[in-house]
Amino acid sequence: MGNENTPGRPEREDTLGAEWERHRPAVFGVAYRLLGSVADAEDVTQDVWLRAAGTDLRDIDDLRAWLVTVAARRSYDILKSARFRRETYVGPWLPEPLLTGPDASEPVLVDESVGSAMLLIMDELSPPERVAFVLHDVFGLEFGRIADVLGVSVPGARQLASRARRRVADAKQSSPQASKAERERVLAAFRAAYEAGDLAGLVRLLHPDAVYVTDGGGGVAAMRKPVHGGERVAEVMVRVGRQWRPDRIDLVEVGGELALVCHREGRVYSVDTLQITDGLITAYRRIINPDKLSHL
Repeated sequence: MGNENTPGRPEREDTLGAEWERHRPAVFGVAYRLLGSVADAEDVTQDVWLRAAGTDLRDIDDLRAWLVTVAARRSYDILKSARFRRETYVGPWLPEPLLTGPDASEPVLVDESVGSAMLLIMDELSPPERVAFVLHDVFGLEFGRIADVLGVSVPGARQLASRARRRVADAKQSSPQASKAERERVLAAFRAAYEAGDLAGLVRLLHPDAVYVTDGGGGVAAMRKPVHGGERVAEVMVRVGRQWRPDRIDLVEVGGELALVCHREGRVYSVDTLQITDGLITAYRRIINPDKLSHL
C-alpha cells in the first residue's frame, strides 16, 4: 500500500505548497488581527503550516476557511493567555507595527482592520467577541465554524459578533478616519515641524485634547502614562526630538495607513501612528519597544 501512494506524494506536496502560498496571507492576517503581534502571528502561521502538512486535505471542501479556522483557534488560545501577560506589561501597550506598503516583507489582506486605531478598538473587546468579529466581519466565515472555535452555540457566536460590531461602530463613529490625502498633508506638515523643533507649528497641528502614548515595554526609557493636551504634547515632542534627534524620518505605510518611521544610529528608533480628525492630530502613538521593532 505504501508503494502505491508514493508516486502521488510529490504531486500532493506541490499542490499543498501552491495552495498554501495562496492562502498564507489570510492565515497570517487573521492571527495578526486577533493578536496585534507580528511575532505571534508568524508563530501561528508556522503552526498552521505544520498542521496542514500533516493532514489529509483531500476531503476539505474550503481550504481557505479550514486554514483560517485553525489559525483562529490557535490565536484564541494565545489571546486568552495574552490577557494575563498584558497585566504585567510595563507602560501602555500598542499593537506591533506591520509594514503593508509595496516593500512590505509580510503580505497581509490590507484594510482598516489592521490599522493601529482599529486594533486598539478590538483590543477592548473580550477574546470571544474579537474572534467572532474578525472571523465573520473581516473574513466572512459562517457562524457554525466560529461557534466551533469558541465552543459556543451558533446563536451565541452570532450574538458575540453583533455585540462586537456595535462596539466597533460606536468607537469608529466617535473617531472618524481621515482620508489618505488628509493624512499625507498632516503627516508631512508634522514631520517638517518636528524636525525643525517648531513648537508653535506642532501646536497648530495638534487637537487641544490630543493624547500622546509611548510604548517602550520596559526595555527602554519611555513615559509610562499618556500625555494629554495639545500644548503639553507639543512640548514633550520638542524635548524628545532634541534629546533623541533622528537621522531621518520616513513616511511609510503601516497597518494600511501612512505613518512615520524614525531612524537613529542605523536602526529604526520608533514607529509613530497618528489618529487624525478634521485636519488635527487627536492621538499620537509611538512605539519604541525594541522587541516590537526588530522585524523592521
